[in-house]
Amino acid sequence: MAFVTTAEVCDANQELIRSGQLRALQPIFQIYGRRQIFSGPVVTVKVFEDNGLIRQFLEEKGNGRVLVVDGGGSQRCAILGGNPVVQAQNNGWAGIVVNGCIRDVDEINGCDIGVRALASHPIKASKKALGEQRVPVNIAGTRIFDGEWLYADTDGILVSQIDLSV
Repeated sequence: MAFVTTAEVCDANQELIRSGQLRALQPIFQIYGRRQIFSGPVVTVKVFEDNGLIRQFLEEKGNGRVLVVDGGGSQRCAILGGNPVVQAQNNGWAGIVVNGCIRDVDEINGCDIGVRALASHPIKASKKALGEQRVPVNIAGTRIFDGEWLYADTDGILVSQIDLSV
């Protein structure tokens, strides 16, 4: 999506918005990481106060993908920390969107990756690897499917059924 803002994408794709093929997430996320603009195909994971599955995904080659984590909106602990984000950066993930909390903010802000999360929290999550992967998730008023495309910048986050890259 080089140099095309989410606002410009919305302006140019009104029909896709009306049909529901292009959706904007509610503006509830904080911006972390050095990469404020990122996009890529979505991989979904659904967990609750457990980051084992998240870590497993981020150990894989990212190939420019975006991990979308439905953490149930929990603000009782962090389900993503600095070590997995460094690994994600090194493995070529474009970004991570977390419907939950993160920790190790200073370390994450030093990484060349895009991260969005509700807030930061010092308590760590369990590591039992409980949850579901590659399932539809509901985050910020939007249903997101594995394989869709996500576009994020400082204006917000869009999800599309099709690749809108130019």
